[in-house]
Amino acid sequence: MNCDGVTDVAINLTENAARQIQRSLAKRGKGVGLRLGVKNVGCSGLAYTFEYADEVGANDALFEAHDAKVVVDKEALKYLDGSTLDFAREGLKEAFKCDNPNAKNECGCGESFNV
Repeated sequence: MNCDGVTDVAINLTENAARQIQRSLAKRGKGVGLRLGVKNVGCSGLAYTFEYADEVGANDALFEAHDAKVVVDKEALKYLDGSTLDFAREGLKEAFKCDNPNAKNECGCGESFNV
């Protein structure tokens, strides 16, 4: 992965996640990649956010792998550095999943975490 403007940080992307990003952007008809972030919510404090990025801003870091891009606000990198983004299907449920080495605890429902 390459990161614009930030050194010694990494967001890893599996091939499954990359394929899903590519499919979704093609279906959407626009966008540069997936925006990965965090927000304050839930019983453990933070939750992941996933949305499609139409541009890379001055405050963003850009990571690329398997012909797909992930955009992360530089403020969120302290919570996400070293994470691996995957896309998984379990029965009828499908979603992006973040394996985050910075997460110390997750709530029982798996929707939030703390660092």
